[in-house]
Amino acid sequence: MLARHGRRVVVHERFDQPKPVGAGFMLQPTGLSVLDSLNLTEAVAHLAQPIDHIIGRARPTGPHPNGRVVLDVRYSDLARPRQSLGVHRAALFHVLHQASLDAGVTFETDWCVTGADNGRLIRDDGSTSAGFDLVIDASGARSPIAKALGARRLDLKYGALWATVPWPGAPFDPAALQQVYRGAEKMIGVLPIGRRPEAPEPLACFFWSLKAEDHPAWIAAGLDAWKAEVLSLWPETAPLLETITEPDQLTLARYGHHTLARPVGPRLAVIGDAAHSTSPQLGQGVNMGLLDAAALADSLIAHSDLDAALGAYARRRRWHIRLYQALSLGFTPFYQSDGRVLPWVRDHVLGPVARAPGAARLLAAVVSGLLLDPRAGR
Repeated sequence: MLARHGRRVVVHERFDQPKPVGAGFMLQPTGLSVLDSLNLTEAVAHLAQPIDHIIGRARPTGPHPNGRVVLDVRYSDLARPRQSLGVHRAALFHVLHQASLDAGVTFETDWCVTGADNGRLIRDDGSTSAGFDLVIDASGARSPIAKALGARRLDLKYGALWATVPWPGAPFDPAALQQVYRGAEKMIGVLPIGRRPEAPEPLACFFWSLKAEDHPAWIAAGLDAWKAEVLSLWPETAPLLETITEPDQLTLARYGHHTLARPVGPRLAVIGDAAHSTSPQLGQGVNMGLLDAAALADSLIAHSDLDAALGAYARRRRWHIRLYQALSLGFTPFYQSDGRVLPWVRDHVLGPVARAPGAARLLAAVVSGLLLDPRAGR
């Protein structure tokens, strides 16, 4: 965004070459609106899989052999319907990286940043970068720069194991994120995520809820015991599980929660998970990062004074971030927690209420990131 407006932009990258890390995700209408402004939506959509709805079921029981439906979010219920996209992280990376190169962004690799001081980056060996008008910290939830600004991370008890697998086909819905729950301590998900840039085969993202502290015991128990448990909850995952033959195919994601009170400092702006991280229960992480980037770029373009631009950025993102941080923190225990009360409320109270008149549109707006729509009027 900034390079296209004539700014000189240098990305300091930790790896020896820029590359994506992580599993698939959902690009919501808010994140897609940012890509729209960059004329990059079509390129991403070419690699992605359109998602019409999100459906969650309690594990099958006698009266409900297919599982009681307890979550059903449809993007057609939005006031202005728009599908989300299931995307492999490599696909979005490929499109944004190429667009950055085309715009003249340069990359300096093997840069492990430990701090920032008055427009200069501090490296792990104590050296510093050249001076810049502005440092933008986009280094993620464990950013040392954000920590120095006062970020205090609350590590959440539950995380998840993630794997990228071949798309299993029927009976899975290619236009839906599907989940199965046993209470709130077990959650299985299958998300279609399109394909990688270099390959034609469609893929899925598979995830399994797990306490971070239980990961060593999961490894010790072996894949066969785990697969048997998954199949007992969702037998249709059998062909998907057959493609997982090594524990290393599943990566443990540890979730945490923090929000910077003010994501700016002297010649410094913080965006994405460095500024605000939470459980991915509402699927907002990548989208919030895109919204941050757009708000910061717009503010820098609109205000010639740097301090005024940073203040405008902080104000523009404040309430949307706080709303979704609160919603994520509130929703997460209904899907990842110990005990029986909250999942019972989810299955027997929240599920029926969500299907009441008017509630479906509200729920779709929540999941789409459109409450307090930060892009409205642009």
